[in-house]
Amino acid sequence: MRKEAVVLATVTTVAVVAVLEETSTLNMLVSYAASLPKGDEKGLYYGLNLRGTNFLILCARLGGRNEPISDLYRKEISIPPNVLSGTSQELFDYIAVELAKFVSEHPPDDTLDAPEREKKLGFTVSYPVDQAAASSGSAIKWKSFSANDTVEKALINDINRALEKHGLKFRVFSLVDDTVGNLAGGRYYNNGIVASVTLAMGSNAAYVEPNEAVPKWQGPMPSSNSGELVINTEWGNFNCSNLPVTEFDSSLDSESSNPGCRIFEKLTSAMYLGEIVRRVLLKMAQETALFGDVVPPKLATPYQLRSPDMAAMHQDTSEDHGVVGEKLKENLGQITNSTPMVREVVAEVCDIVAERGARLAGAGIVGIIKKLGRIESRKSVVTVEGGLYEHYRVFRNYLHSSVWEMLGSDHSDNVVIEHSHGGSGAGAVFLAACQNTKSF
Repeated sequence: MRKEAVVLATVTTVAVVAVLEETSTLNMLVSYAASLPKGDEKGLYYGLNLRGTNFLILCARLGGRNEPISDLYRKEISIPPNVLSGTSQELFDYIAVELAKFVSEHPPDDTLDAPEREKKLGFTVSYPVDQAAASSGSAIKWKSFSANDTVEKALINDINRALEKHGLKFRVFSLVDDTVGNLAGGRYYNNGIVASVTLAMGSNAAYVEPNEAVPKWQGPMPSSNSGELVINTEWGNFNCSNLPVTEFDSSLDSESSNPGCRIFEKLTSAMYLGEIVRRVLLKMAQETALFGDVVPPKLATPYQLRSPDMAAMHQDTSEDHGVVGEKLKENLGQITNSTPMVREVVAEVCDIVAERGARLAGAGIVGIIKKLGRIESRKSVVTVEGGLYEHYRVFRNYLHSSVWEMLGSDHSDNVVIEHSHGGSGAGAVFLAACQNTKSF
């Protein structure tokens, strides 16, 4: 089983690289980040990261690339259920009220930050955004909200109207995916960064492409003089016949809220890895009595096993896999007397699922670098954000080793993968620092 799984992962990751270089049905988005930081931005900037059921407000003082960030403040705010189920304008009004409170607690410096001028607010979202009109009115594809009245609305105008209504001298000029924000944060520190990847509850990548390399784009070009476009790949939606989809993935997909969609994300993100492990263990328990004659009821409960639990079991280096036993008891109840052999099998299942996910994400990274034609001649830096990469050490190691393996010894030094700067949501601050007054 182990050998077959590794061979399958190796073959399919190579296939993914090939497919990513060809024309496919993956609908990527041209980001409306009009420019990326150069590293010389200075001043106090505010950002907001809208997530599924909460949002993060941040502010930070930038002193240029060679100076440390100061006055960094973050506040995470839950969105009430009635707002979640309401209209977009009700959501933006709620955000504006909370932002006003935050600014009163962390006001700009009257001397340094010119309060009489309208300040830019960086705005990122941690789920897909349809950027067909961006600053001139984009639509948002809600992933966790029931609000659906935004499809025909100019979101940027709605947000700015709410800010003005509540007396805030802020203006949002672009609304982008959090992965694009992470790319902006990376560029502030290193102009050599060409791509950003998110490996968290979701999975996505963004990269920088020369304007002339996007001939199909019919819209106006950003006003930036950089000659670059930021492409939001939305690779979570990627799917092809070469992906190593098993019966467990198929059942997970068919029972999900979006069957047939976001297949690559379901193979590579923290939202689903623990659930895949649970489904494998359930079948093993049913067919081999892995946990005894009676299948633990909780093992049949979807999403009972989370990816952080999977990571803890996988990274248990004790001789008897004691942490595995503790996590089984903690999450699955009746599994109280598992044997060392059973615990080793559980750890092996975690290893196979994690390696497959990491290798697929690595294939996506290599596919982007190959598309840019940078593998053989230029060094490229890729920044990665998300708890799956940051906290799951074995997953991170598999990701790095798979990229090196696919590049080969001659070119492996030409791609550097590093953890992103500032943490989740911080990209909104860097976007605020570099956006032009007119995005187009």
